[in-house]
Amino acid sequence: MLLSIVIPTFNEAPNIEELVRRVASAVDGAGIEAEIVFVDDSTDATPDVIREVAARVTAERAEGAASTDLPVRLIHRAHATGGLGGAVMAGFAAAESDACLVMDGDLQHPPEEIPELWRRFVRGDVDVVIASRYAGGGTAEGLADRTRVLVSKGATALTRAMFPIRLKDVSDPMTGYFLVDRRTVDGAQLKPRGFKILLEILARRPMRVAEVPFDFADRHAGESKASVRQGVHFLTQLTALRFGKMSLFAVIGGLGAIANIAIVWALTHMDVDYIVAAVIAAEVTIIGNFLLQERFVFQDMRESATGVWQRFAKSFAFNNAEAVIRIPIVALMVSSGHISAVVATAITLVIAFFVRFVFHSLVVYAPRKAGAEQKSPARVLIDELDAQATAPGEL
Repeated sequence: MLLSIVIPTFNEAPNIEELVRRVASAVDGAGIEAEIVFVDDSTDATPDVIREVAARVTAERAEGAASTDLPVRLIHRAHATGGLGGAVMAGFAAAESDACLVMDGDLQHPPEEIPELWRRFVRGDVDVVIASRYAGGGTAEGLADRTRVLVSKGATALTRAMFPIRLKDVSDPMTGYFLVDRRTVDGAQLKPRGFKILLEILARRPMRVAEVPFDFADRHAGESKASVRQGVHFLTQLTALRFGKMSLFAVIGGLGAIANIAIVWALTHMDVDYIVAAVIAAEVTIIGNFLLQERFVFQDMRESATGVWQRFAKSFAFNNAEAVIRIPIVALMVSSGHISAVVATAITLVIAFFVRFVFHSLVVYAPRKAGAEQKSPARVLIDELDAQATAPGEL
């Protein structure tokens, strides 16, 4: 067996027959010896449909009348431990091959892309090949509406911001369509708790990654599983994976807010005009926050990023621009939305926190492009000594 195709399913009965037919056509046409392993958590007739399809394929093979040599197996779980991620791990454990391709059961992941993923994988220089909606000519047209497209892209940006080193070569860490060598996946280290199992795999350890663009299709049948609850699960999963870096960023932001208030209080008691005091306090805390972030939050990313003065300039300019934009928004919310100044300030500060974190991760500390400035030997030595004194922040 060369390839095991792991398909987690939940109430996908109307899609099974067509899915197996198209997978069989794709692998037969490419000469790939494969199997399908369904891992099912359904509450409808999906497992019965899978059994019927599997039995028919087995009977046709026994009679020599099969149009395909594609075994179909079913693992039906009475308890959906770990959700979709847990289902994928169960599929990995049951697979006949070390090369495991994961795809959804709703046909939004076109089976016709399997040969392309396989051809890239067998070159042997990567651990995982990702089918990406955002690389090359890939598209996300199968998302239901513009809102879902924006949510998907926003979630992708936030995810890449939390893991800028591990995901620097990954345009679509949220995809559920990928081919991986299961021997590179540490099952004991993974904690599948939701539907973004690829993110778990990529975030837990360094992986050699390649991407293949694909067109995210419309559902063949049935209803989308996307919901507010799934969104909460995703944010929980993301926070659990990258809690350390974001929490430190939040703590430093909180200390900066306290320092800001203290400076304003001290200066106004020295008869300094309130506006002047507020400006001074803001600039001092912006500088102080940058220095603390350099030392405690993004210390593992400094070596591959641009020079310190360039980082400071980006951070300083962005934080000032954010304040110029945020304060009028607070005023507008208070004047037209019947919201108190305290509540409006709190809402905008929470939003600003996530925006600042994303900007610093993806822009301020983005890896230098090839050919960018190189450090002097003295600077390299200083950074290495400094790195030895700090615990690494990247998972």
